Order: sequence, then C-alpha cells, then structure tokens
Amino acid sequence: MLIRHSTRSNERKVTPTKPPVRIFSTSPKPTKVLFGTEDLEEKIKPNLEKRLWGKGEDGPNKSGCPPLGLESLRVKDAQLQASSYKRRGLGPHRGRLNIQSGIEDGDIYDGAWCALHEDKKQWFQVDALRATRFTGVIIQGRSSIWSWNWVETFKMQFSNDSISWKPCMNKTQEAVFEGNRDTDTPVLAIFPDSVVARFIRINPQTWFKNGTICLRAEVLGCTLPDPNSIYQWQVEERTHDKLDFRHHNYKEMRKLMRSVNEACPDITRIYSIGKSYMGLKLYVMEISDNPGKHELGEPEFRYVAGMHGNEALGRELLLNLMQYICQEYKQGNQRIVHLVKETRIHLLPSMNPDGYEMAYKKGSELAGWALGRFSYKGYDMNNNFANLNSVMWDAKELETDKSKLINHYIPIPKQYTSKDALVATETRAVINWMQSIPFVLSANLHGGELVVTYPFDMARDWAPREHTPTPDDSFFRWLATVYASTNHVMSSPDRRPCHNKDFTRQNNIVNGANWHTVPGSMNDFSYLHTNCFEVTVELSCDKFPHTSELPLEWENNRESLLVYMEQVHRGIKGVIKDRDTKAGISDAIVKVDDIDHHIRSSSEGDYWRLLNPGDYTVTVLAEGYVPVTRSCRVEYEHYPTICDFQLSKTPKQRLREILAKGEKIPKELQLRLRQLHLRKVGANNRQRTALRRVARKTP
Repeated sequence: MLIRHSTRSNERKVTPTKPPVRIFSTSPKPTKVLFGTEDLEEKIKPNLEKRLWGKGEDGPNKSGCPPLGLESLRVKDAQLQASSYKRRGLGPHRGRLNIQSGIEDGDIYDGAWCALHEDKKQWFQVDALRATRFTGVIIQGRSSIWSWNWVETFKMQFSNDSISWKPCMNKTQEAVFEGNRDTDTPVLAIFPDSVVARFIRINPQTWFKNGTICLRAEVLGCTLPDPNSIYQWQVEERTHDKLDFRHHNYKEMRKLMRSVNEACPDITRIYSIGKSYMGLKLYVMEISDNPGKHELGEPEFRYVAGMHGNEALGRELLLNLMQYICQEYKQGNQRIVHLVKETRIHLLPSMNPDGYEMAYKKGSELAGWALGRFSYKGYDMNNNFANLNSVMWDAKELETDKSKLINHYIPIPKQYTSKDALVATETRAVINWMQSIPFVLSANLHGGELVVTYPFDMARDWAPREHTPTPDDSFFRWLATVYASTNHVMSSPDRRPCHNKDFTRQNNIVNGANWHTVPGSMNDFSYLHTNCFEVTVELSCDKFPHTSELPLEWENNRESLLVYMEQVHRGIKGVIKDRDTKAGISDAIVKVDDIDHHIRSSSEGDYWRLLNPGDYTVTVLAEGYVPVTRSCRVEYEHYPTICDFQLSKTPKQRLREILAKGEKIPKELQLRLRQLHLRKVGANNRQRTALRRVARKTP
C-alpha cells in the first residue's frame, strides 16, 4: 500500500546587486528616530490576521514523538549504519536531515548517504540505543549542486537485536511510503501504528530514474525506560531555569514579551523599530535601570536574531534571555543587577517575522533548509545592507591625497536610499535603528552551523573567499573567542562538524570573508557606518531545533550570551567636553594610534572605544577645537578605563562665536590671532624663498 504525504513548494530568491560607488565626503548625519513604547494589547489588524493565519494553520503539529536527533547531532555517527555506501563522504554518518555538502562532490563532506548498489536490498539503519516507540520518519534527497538523487518509495523495518527484523505493516499489507520528488523538500511519513523497538531501518524500493539511492533522514520516536536495568534511567540534564521553552509565533512572542514587561516594569520597555513587508512589527525589548533614556557614559548593546526567518533558535534564546534577566534581577543576582545598571540592552528577537511565520507553519523538521530564510519579497537580508567595503576600498585606490580618506562613518550611497533600490523594508528599519542609538557592541544570531564569524565578511576584489581582516582584527578575534569558548557545544573537543567545514581546527571562530564572501553584510555595515562592533554567531547545526531541544540549547548558550554582553565594558570610555562651557561635544573623532579605524562621540559627548588590554595613544579631534592627545591604559579588569577629554576652541572658532553674538573681541584673542597670522605669513614667505632657489638651479 502506498502512503502519500504532502510536500511544500520551492522558495523564491531575489539577490540585489549594486555597483561600487566612489566617495570622498565626510561622515553622514542621520536623522534621529524616536522609538515610542509599544502597547502589546493592540489588536492585530483583521486583514493582516487573515493573510497570515486565515487558513486555519495555527502552527506545526505538536502531537507525536520528537526527533531522535540525527539533524541536531544528538544521535552519534556510531549509531548510524548502512548496507553499503559508495565512499566515505557518502557514508551513513552523512544521512542526516538537512546536512549540506561542500561545493565539490567527491570529498568527505558529501550531502547524503548513498548506497553502493542499486537494488531493493539496501538499507539505512539507526540504533536508538534503547527501547523506543517509533512513530515516523522524515526523508530528504541528496544535497548537491551537481547530482540529482532521491528515494521515491521506501519500506520500514524494526528490530530489537539487529538480527531479526519485522516490517512496518498497514493492517494486513506491508506499508510502502511515498518519498521525495526533489532533492531538498523534507517528506514526513507517519507509521500506521507506532512500533516499539531499538533499531529502525529505511529500505528504499524505488528511486529517481536518472539517479541512485541517496537519502537524508530524521527519525521520530519517544525513548522508553529500560525495564531490565537495575538502575533507573538517568534523564538527560537540561536546565534548572524556569523559562518558556517552546517556539513562539508572532502572537505568542507578543504575549511573552508583554509578560516580561509586566513582571519587570522598572527595568524593561518594549518598542518597535518598524514593520515587516506584511505589516508585522519589529519589536525590541529594552532592558535598563532607566528604560527609554540614554544615560551619559552607559554603553548601548544589542542582540539581533531572526534575520533568516527559518533560523529560529536565536529568536527563542533572546526570548529566554529577557525572561532570565527579569527573574534573576528580581532575585538579586549581582551579576545581572550590575549588567542591567551599567548597560542599556536592546533585544530584537525577530528581524524577519514574515519569513519566520512561513517556516513556523511547516514546523521544525519540515521547513527544510530554505523556507522562510528570505523576506516575503525574496530578499536575503544577510547581504541586503549597503556595500560600504567597496566604497572604502575604491576610495583608497583612487584618492592620491590620503588625508581626505575616511575609515569610519562611511555614508550610504544615494542609489541605495532611493525608493527603487532593492532593499527590504526590514533592512531599512534596522538601519534607522542603528543610526538613532549609539550602539557599541552587537551580535547577530544565526543558525545552521557552529561557529562565530567576525568582519570583514566581504573579501576584497570580490574573491570567493579570502582572509580580510579589519584594523580591529585582534579585538574581533577576542569577541568571537569569548562566545565560542564559553558555548558548551562549540568548546567540546569531541564534537563533529555540522556540514562541510571543520571549524574546530580554528577554535570555532573564522574571519567571515575567509569562510565565504558576503557583500553588504550587517557586520561590515555596522563597523563602517556606525561605532558598533558586531559578530555573527552560528548557534546550532539545526536551524530550527525541535521544542524538545530548546532547554539544552539554552543551557549551551546562556553563559555565552551573558559574557559576550559584558565585553561592551572592555576598552576605554569617557566624555569629551568643551573646556570653557563644560558642555559635551558631539561628533568628535576619537583616533587610536596604529589602528586605522576611528569612532565618534555621541550627541551628548560620551564615547566608547573597544580595545584589548594595553597602552594606547588617543587623539580627539572636533571641528572648531584644538586636538588633544593623551595616553590611556586598558587593564585586564572587567571594566573600562576612563579617558575624559576637554577641548579648547580654536581662536578662529572663538572669533566666529564672538562676532555672531556682536560682542567685543578680547585683547588676548586679538593677540593670539595676530600671532597666527604672522606665523602663516612667515611660512608662506619661506615657501616662496625655497621655490625661487629651486627655480634658479633649474637650467
């Protein structure tokens, strides 16, 4: 009997391309945007409700047993066996749902298990290690850009000893399940009746006529206690934190954020930075001892998740994080209390809510590798920001006067801001957010790998991959190492690679461009257009972990999330003031010797410069002021060095202000201006004399 199951349609993609733009102008002055507090009691508009949830799909099917963990790697390689395989790169250990191959076929990182022989005797086997109530399987074709291989129909077999096998029956007939019709779409097969066994086999019956037997799989099953053991089965330790561990769609996310705000109204505020294309709001949870206000000297930190809607773990981790901070603050956890009082934290759990809703409807295993990745209009927001790298590099090649070059606050090219530009609504909202708040440090949470990447993400000269460091490379490597070394899975010496790269050899960190070049990334844009340093954290091999995995994933990442936030207090900070009026000086340039990247002071005159421990010579420049240079030492302590600056106005600036007020020019200023004039005249005379001498010697 053939059992049929539905599949999903392919996702569309639009990749924006933009020519490099050459500029030599000064820094931009973006319009400040005020983000008012949101009322989460506000009802969702009926037309939006109908478009997103009107078909009665209220999320994935939550019934049945969870996955054993082939995709998440909870199932070890030793638990996977097969009747045969073509080569090591196509062995049973590669038969995991959504595993991705490398660019080339034939290496040790191919994208499926493929049988050596093409007959109905081939099988792919999973050892659950103990008695398990199996309820279904999910299968997928081979991941490859060169080969098309998938299984079209298959049977199932079960065993308790791996010797005697019983088929899966549908009443009186052996069940035959429908498999794949393409290489990517996951297909769910639910057994007519659940079966208790230890071993399970997938036995392909037919396959793509122009291909061979290849598959990727996940097994659904509930593990049972061992009745023959004299020891009570030890339940795998998850977490002691009492948080809401489940996947939250847009409606549920609003409820959770509102509950956190109601539990901790004194330290939380919810605001929106804009809307998605479909009209879903991009909500941010602000956590601070004075929410809604930038406090002088207090750094601004942000976490962003859900840029790719189907990479759902980051979204849930940020929702868990806001719950955790609220609970621990109320209980007096001094680490959390100090973090809240000394830092203004912003958590954006869903940058691409439209994409998330698409993936959420399919569920954690059936969303596949691409559904929900892109925005509703088909934009990949991972390369949708302005490509300022090319702007900077082109300027360096073309400009002969190096004093005119800029290495920070690079303006956005005009064509990028036009209405016809291929820029997602969500990307524009995030850019306005970045321009409006003086963020110091950020991380962008992704999924599908286990690695932390740091800028630059784009390789120079458009190379496919090439190590392309920033001037702050040592500090970025520190930031990446801080997260990776405190993550339980990344730091494990025994973990296996997720897909086709072994990042353990690089301590689980990598320069983004040395992995694969990404023009227009948020990391590069943040570094070149604002003061904010940002890395990307790939949180898990599984983009959309099952609900049962969420407590363990929180435990894996909790310390990493906290210790990374604490790095915002590393380096130097201070306030740049006018020596006479004591008012803060905005837009002052802070230069550190030997680091070709400057930052600027905020509108109130405070600044933060992230630096590793060491001695630094720091110079501050501001229009109309005399530059000031001083030495600043960064210690190994977990707090910044205070380096304040007081700047005096230049004589010309003082003169302009006095004349504007109609006041009398002081004698000391008149004398100073005369000295400067005589110095300039003397310099011009010396230059003319030197030129005449050169002219006489020239024949």
